[in-house]
Amino acid sequence: MTRGSRSQEEPPPAPEGLAVAVADSHCHLDIMGGDVAAQLERARAVGIDTVVQIGVDLPSSRASASLAEEFANVWGAVALHPNEAGRGAATPAALEEIASLARLPQVRAVGETGLDHFRTGPDGHRLQEASFRAHIQIAKDAGKALVIHDRDAHDDVLRVLTEEGAPETVVFHCYSGDAAMARTCADAGYYLSFAGPVTFKPNDELRAAAAVCPLDRLLVETDAPFLTPMPYRGRPNAPYLVPLTVRAVAAARAQDLDELCHAIAANTARAFSY
Repeated sequence: MTRGSRSQEEPPPAPEGLAVAVADSHCHLDIMGGDVAAQLERARAVGIDTVVQIGVDLPSSRASASLAEEFANVWGAVALHPNEAGRGAATPAALEEIASLARLPQVRAVGETGLDHFRTGPDGHRLQEASFRAHIQIAKDAGKALVIHDRDAHDDVLRVLTEEGAPETVVFHCYSGDAAMARTCADAGYYLSFAGPVTFKPNDELRAAAAVCPLDRLLVETDAPFLTPMPYRGRPNAPYLVPLTVRAVAAARAQDLDELCHAIAANTARAFSY
């Protein structure tokens, strides 16, 4: 192992903290490794006071419910990821368990669900779409937010939401569309959650989307341990790195940082009903 590869495995240093606390609206504590309590404390030290723990299959959805029950500042989300669905995971029994977990009080969202045309080929699209439709219904039945994974599938995701009738609250996790799509989502009342890619140099379109997103529809997230923001791209991500993304969004919007943080905190609490 080279010295460079070792450094890529090391957690980045803590960024400058935020004066106004915000939430990480999407992370995967169950696969980050290390002690969850320590991860939450490290986040709290830089102004990240709430975390939404996301499920992608049955084991991680069960973990989401468990962690949200154990930690007061963690809320759960449960679902079968579209790539799991594309491999046939969205069986009637599995969807029934997701629906049961979604009714728990500490679970505040159904997700991440949606469509992924990047990793799943055409043969899996039908299975993904059927699963997505089922998750939409689960979210509506449970009265919970719907957290969407949308990769290279913007038009189809919006189409299915229109055809099924969207739940009252919809969150586009790791928003990846352009400014025009951001306006379309805003008109529909959807929330857009921005992650580490908004800090990546080539992503001018994503920063333009952050700039036009209505202030009351904007969230931030890590998707930890993935999508680490610059300047630490490629190293392990964690909720304590949210301030890097928040500052990038504030710069893209030419907005006061504290004003943005107040809005993000209120938006996340409203979206996830806590």
